[in-house]
Amino acid sequence: MLSDTEENYLKALLRITGEQGSGGEAGTNQLAGRLNVRPATATDMLKKLREKQLVNYEKYGKISLTDTGRDLAVAIIRKHRLWETFLFDKLGFSWDEVHEVAEQLEHIKSDKLVERLDRFLGFPQFDPHGDAIPTAEGDYVNEARLTLTEATEQQSYIIIAVKDNSPSFLQYVSEIGMSIHSQVHVIQKYAFDHSMALDIDGKTVNISDKVAQNIYCKPV
Repeated sequence: MLSDTEENYLKALLRITGEQGSGGEAGTNQLAGRLNVRPATATDMLKKLREKQLVNYEKYGKISLTDTGRDLAVAIIRKHRLWETFLFDKLGFSWDEVHEVAEQLEHIKSDKLVERLDRFLGFPQFDPHGDAIPTAEGDYVNEARLTLTEATEQQSYIIIAVKDNSPSFLQYVSEIGMSIHSQVHVIQKYAFDHSMALDIDGKTVNISDKVAQNIYCKPV
């Protein structure tokens, strides 16, 4: 059985190397930065995970997940996103609150609980932030998406996900009246700083290029 810390390392590696791909690699410093630990601390943990045949790792070399390590990491992501969905849909947590609580709940080891949670929620495909929830078999639903920076003037779009899940960003997006499944109309894109004017529920809102880069959408 893995410790919570070991699970966090596997999850971080999966996110760095690409959830829906395989063969991705990460560096020790990159992993340490993601987890906010010293590189030496990350190296010690990587040695333990290598002994358990969960990562491919050589000193000063790149790191990748083994097939077993990736399967375990996907299962952790699945639990996390199901708990986020439960907290948001059933307990009334806002989308900027669910992440921290789900970080704790994702380490519950009961497979039976996870499967019943999935069934109780109606087998959701996406979490409150629009991220795909892996199935019990580890499969993802692939949805065509583009960022708002790629949107075209005088076209309408549905917001389907956010790239930045930080509370500050989610609170900002909520304050301007935008959430998952919101419909927005691109009024104008400004060449000077790449900011945009949007119509959200009849209200004109200006957003920066940085904000637009962190919002995924699809044409209506």
